[in-house]
Amino acid sequence: MQAWAEDQGIAGSFVNMMGDPAAELTKALDVEMTHPGPPSVGIVGRCKRFALHVVDGEVKYVAISEGPDDPAGDDDPSTSLAPAMLENI
Repeated sequence: MQAWAEDQGIAGSFVNMMGDPAAELTKALDVEMTHPGPPSVGIVGRCKRFALHVVDGEVKYVAISEGPDDPAGDDDPSTSLAPAMLENI
């Protein structure tokens, strides 16, 4: 995660990058991809593209980028990107 943060130029900023290797948070938030999709891209068990607005441990807003034929939100991730989050918080 540190290498990704450095690559994105946000290392040491207020953005916290965290991994979820056992998918515990993914499952607790109910954002696990269950769409069968093409097995070659490894969709099952992955986390959906999402963003949370959390204040003092309380989730205030959840945005999930997904569509009927786009379970990963790759075609249109706009729902969970910064402009949409700022508009909704």
